[in-house]
Amino acid sequence: MQARTALSTLAAGALVLGTALPGSAGGGPSTEVVTSDVIAPFNLALSGHHVYVADGFAVQVSKIGRGGGLVPVANPTTAEDVAGVDVNDYGRIAWTETNFTAATATLEVRGPKGYSLSADLRRIEDVRNPDRKVEYGINGPGPCVRAAFEEIGAPVEYTGLVDAHPYAVTAWKDGSWIVADAGGNDLLKVDRRGRVSLVAVLPVHPITFTAEQATALGLPSCVVGKTYRFEPVPTDVEVGPDGMLYVSTLPGGPEDPSLGARGAVYTVNPATGKATKVASGFAGATNLAVAKNGTIYVTELFGGQVSRIKNGKVTPFVSIANALSVEVDRGGLWVGTLAPLGEMGPEGPGTVVRVRW
Repeated sequence: MQARTALSTLAAGALVLGTALPGSAGGGPSTEVVTSDVIAPFNLALSGHHVYVADGFAVQVSKIGRGGGLVPVANPTTAEDVAGVDVNDYGRIAWTETNFTAATATLEVRGPKGYSLSADLRRIEDVRNPDRKVEYGINGPGPCVRAAFEEIGAPVEYTGLVDAHPYAVTAWKDGSWIVADAGGNDLLKVDRRGRVSLVAVLPVHPITFTAEQATALGLPSCVVGKTYRFEPVPTDVEVGPDGMLYVSTLPGGPEDPSLGARGAVYTVNPATGKATKVASGFAGATNLAVAKNGTIYVTELFGGQVSRIKNGKVTPFVSIANALSVEVDRGGLWVGTLAPLGEMGPEGPGTVVRVRW
């Protein structure tokens, strides 16, 4: 049950979803498909009138041009995954690259006047492994519990493994960046010289198994009542108007709805690394956006909607099938949707949708 947010994980989850086109709930905000030239827009970024897309399946960073066509910004030749993208006030664009086969992970930054920076995000995992002392799984499982989890190929008790999958990035102060590493379960800072440091390790996500959850995973009754500490798996990070970091998490293990709606949103104090849960109960929290008034919007990939957190209360905001990524501006939301996937791959396009207030 160790967490992975690699492309295959999201692809498997998407099989549960229908192929419905994006649409607004009755009487809700209006929606318009801006482009259908994407497959897996894991993250979006806004800069002025421009919308940038990190497409994980196409392994490409693009800008949406006139008429919805895509203008390539970066086509990495050695990466197997491109997930995060953002633009800062200096006109520099940053994106994350991962090569799972070669065990490499980097933050790439390009800017005016030939500016170029490549930061090694894998090294901190290899050298420090920030969550190496965090205990995941079940403490002291009995023979029945151990055999049950081993039977389904899930780890029973373990500490954080060496793993890197930088999944999201947001611009920070003085030309630096904050990266959410879904594999490392942490937030990293990359300064303008490319030096990488740890900001925070996200909290574990414990679940006490009910009879229904055990049955859903084909586990015996001896598992009922046992608490399993899942990895948090951060999927996005944004800077709020209060200067705090806002993080969405898609807990490890079965990331489909079989164990219920387990996604959560945290604030993280960038000075101390302390994480505080804002809300939970999201069916696949793959992305978030924070408006200038502090309202938070969360994509629920398995819930087929974008939800809103306002004054601590969570409510559905707009129904959009396969909602994967989200950004907010004064006019409304930009939402990326995952292409419907079959056993042989995409069975149609993904989209970027404009949602107007």
